Amino acid sequence: MRWLYHYLFPVMWIAFFLYWRLAAIGGKAARRVEGMPSRMLRVTLWIGALGILMVDRLPLPWLYREFYRPGLVGFWAGASLTLAGLFFAVWARRHLGTNWSRSVTLKKGHELITSGPYRMVRHPIYTGLLAGFLGMAVAIGQVRGVLAFLLVLAALWMKWRLEEQWMREEFGQTYADYARRVPAVAPRLMQVLPGNSEVMK
Repeated sequence: MRWLYHYLFPVMWIAFFLYWRLAAIGGKAARRVEGMPSRMLRVTLWIGALGILMVDRLPLPWLYREFYRPGLVGFWAGASLTLAGLFFAVWARRHLGTNWSRSVTLKKGHELITSGPYRMVRHPIYTGLLAGFLGMAVAIGQVRGVLAFLLVLAALWMKWRLEEQWMREEFGQTYADYARRVPAVAPRLMQVLPGNSEVMK
């Protein structure tokens, strides 16, 4: 069973990124795309996060200090959180359809999607990704997992701040009302409870 603990997270993430690559085919044409500097900064943060998670022998021993001993319970709790996060991101990606893009982009005929997972959070793909990295941090129980999560959080925070600006410019008061009603990435409990029709409209 040792192989399961070693390969479970890589298999989940590889499957996720393969799906992501295939799902990117056939999107709407872009009419406004963010500049290269911001994209490259985010890529650098992502590479840093993945690097410290994948490499076990970096010459920085503090990265491998345990902040708690995860054991089997911690490992499987982290794996469950990662899997749930990735499925949430996939649900959001499928719901977004051809409006999705890798970079911050406004598409031709761009639509404001507020249904499905977008009723719970304005950026559910980022919510899912953050849950995925948080799950790995829980499963590893080492400082490097927390640092990787913070690097990804920084990368996504920069992206969603720019997206928010563009959405407000594109959709005006409609987006402002949506933003007041729905949080950015952390769902409010009352918004995900069944039967709360007032917020789920």
